Amino acid sequence: MKRSVVSVREGSPILVEHLADVQIGAATRFGTSSVSGRDAVILSVQKQPNANTLDLSNRIDAVIEELEPLLPADVRIDNHVFRQADFIEVSIHNVIEALRDGAILVAIILLLFLANVRTTLISLVAIPLSLIVAVLAMYWLGLTINTMTLGGMAIAVGVLVDDAIIDVENVFRRLRENRVLPDDQKRPTLRVILDASNEIRQPMVIATFIIIAVFAPLFFMSGIEGRLLLPLGFAFVISVFASLFVALTVVPALSYYLLPKMKQHTAERETWLVRTLKSWYRPTLEWALKHGSTVILATALLIVGALAVYSRLGSSFLPEFNEGSATIIAITPPGTSLQESSDIGEFVERKLMSHPAVLSVARRTGRGELDEHVFGSNQTELEVRLSQEGYHKEKVFDELRDLLSDVPGTVISIGQPLSHRIDHMLSGTQAALAVKVFGGNLYELRQIAQQIKAEMETVDGLVDVAVEPQVDVPQLRIEMDRDAMALYGVQVADLAENIETAFNGKVVGQVLEGQIPFDLVVRFPEDSRVNENVIASSLFATPAGPQVPLNELAKVYKSSGPNSISRENVSRKIVVQANIAGRDLGSAVEEVREKVLNNVRMPDGYFVSYGGQFESAEAASRIVFLLSLLSIGAILVLLYLEFRTFRDALLVMVNLPLALIGGVFAIFFTSGIVSIAALVGFVTLFGIAARNGILMIAHFHDLIDNGKVPVRDAIIRGSLERMNPILMTALCAGLALLPLALGGGQPGKEIQTPMAIVILGGLLTSTALNMVVIPALYWRFGARTKQLN
Repeated sequence: MKRSVVSVREGSPILVEHLADVQIGAATRFGTSSVSGRDAVILSVQKQPNANTLDLSNRIDAVIEELEPLLPADVRIDNHVFRQADFIEVSIHNVIEALRDGAILVAIILLLFLANVRTTLISLVAIPLSLIVAVLAMYWLGLTINTMTLGGMAIAVGVLVDDAIIDVENVFRRLRENRVLPDDQKRPTLRVILDASNEIRQPMVIATFIIIAVFAPLFFMSGIEGRLLLPLGFAFVISVFASLFVALTVVPALSYYLLPKMKQHTAERETWLVRTLKSWYRPTLEWALKHGSTVILATALLIVGALAVYSRLGSSFLPEFNEGSATIIAITPPGTSLQESSDIGEFVERKLMSHPAVLSVARRTGRGELDEHVFGSNQTELEVRLSQEGYHKEKVFDELRDLLSDVPGTVISIGQPLSHRIDHMLSGTQAALAVKVFGGNLYELRQIAQQIKAEMETVDGLVDVAVEPQVDVPQLRIEMDRDAMALYGVQVADLAENIETAFNGKVVGQVLEGQIPFDLVVRFPEDSRVNENVIASSLFATPAGPQVPLNELAKVYKSSGPNSISRENVSRKIVVQANIAGRDLGSAVEEVREKVLNNVRMPDGYFVSYGGQFESAEAASRIVFLLSLLSIGAILVLLYLEFRTFRDALLVMVNLPLALIGGVFAIFFTSGIVSIAALVGFVTLFGIAARNGILMIAHFHDLIDNGKVPVRDAIIRGSLERMNPILMTALCAGLALLPLALGGGQPGKEIQTPMAIVILGGLLTSTALNMVVIPALYWRFGARTKQLN
């Protein structure tokens, strides 16, 4: 390279070594890294959006296994520093366990009510058949089995047997009634099964379509919540639709082949449990019909109480995940050298390794040369792998915050990998709450931000409160003198390019050593790049001919300026960020808003906005609310098509507020926080709860219109006859969710748990009240219509 010819003057070659020093130098270092206190090279693999994480991880493991024998003896590859597949595998295992346990509980409920293995098996066959259809549908559409699709199936398990239960229970009861008739009045078995199936077919179909209709909001949600909940909703809807198909085809066929062959004593009597429940239910029902006003008033008071409790519940965006790892961001003041920042990062790393729950720590200070994160040398990111054996996540995070509270001059934020990335996408920060201050003057913004930070530090539940690091840093400024440049014919672009090449360097080629390429960089010697006077006297060629020093073309001087300037919607901004611990996001934000409004003075032209998860939660809640109104309208239309009268349709709709009571109190006695997942649980609950009212009122109509039974007798008889299927379907749908409801905090169940709690609590109240309130309302309002007709 030194002997390369640049040009020839007067017959003599001018070589590179005549013009420059040629030497091997170190590339510019942008960052450092280590794993558990030992220097390391950290390689991050980012998957494509449609790639399967588990499959990709397994293929990477296979490649690493092939590489390891070729590595030097002192080099080791650790592929578990941060591995998203580990969280996914644990999550899928937990959800599959919930799916299995839910199916077992469904089988137990059916055996208790039916006390018959054949009827139980006929009902249970809907579960595997429906799930197989759902899996095949997802396969045809290119979807994958993940925690969300499995969660949708787990939530649907109890609902999948509902149609089958209703059908087989009605067939079983009609066969039992037919058996006790005199021989001359008995009907053929096939006719009994056909009539029994047709009797409940229309209300069963309408009820199932209502359940599907209420999931419509999920298919119109956007953003993070839409990406998470859409697969869940799809799996749920496909499974429920498949269960309807099974109930309409497979269940009647199995009933024909299995039920008529039962032993005589098995088929003639109801089970002990059903007889006992009916003996309790009948006097309760008669009392409710006699004291309808009292029942209606008490129910109204419960609904008002539930609404009052709901208004006092906290709110959040999505439930917190339990990923088994933590992402910790440590930021030193801007301008901190890479070496100093690396030393502080190593200090933080050692402190983290001292905690017994920490298995490993991967540290990255600054950034890699081609890193997608544009981190400065003052920022350190640590991926901490945590043990989940005997440790509670929130307690560990609190202990880590205490452990790192004495790190000098460093702003530390603690989160988790998924939540960290979600926060970054939502607000551009690494925290759940971002208070953005907008205005024209950067120094005024800094003062306002410090005031807001002081107010936020007084709010309970806010942790990791920090202002976006903005300080004035030393700068060497070069201001071009356009008049002087015009005298020498120098263009602004040419001078700027020459300055960049001289002082920052420019890659002009590559040098190959074997098969390894190295960049060939041209720039001034180091002693000419660090001294202000030398820089000012550096010579630059001009089109006019002579070389002139830089200070004749531009003004070179030392100054200071902001390390960064952030803008959003063309306005300058500065961000105060915080995480939430031990409190709901909604109430914390409301308190921050109140304190900022009352205690922080905003000059004219300056304003504050609140971003992050809170902003997304508000937007998603509005979408769910508006789309839920459309779903309720669709339910009302379907009910009208079933009953041909809005009076009866509205009577069935009473199940919605009845379900609200239990759902609200279930949240109140558990987390006390309404998240987007809980709202979706309410929407799902409304569809499931409406089924009970449809079955009951449709049977009232059948007895009055076809059986010519007096209205009051029809209400009592119809309620008693529908008690069994209503209780079975409600208990199956509710108790199947018990493994999810009790699995709060377990990986994979974070989003499904709030949904399960809402649905389980709502089904308890809607079922219990439906069996008392709906008959009382029908006797008070619906029966009069029938009598007039």
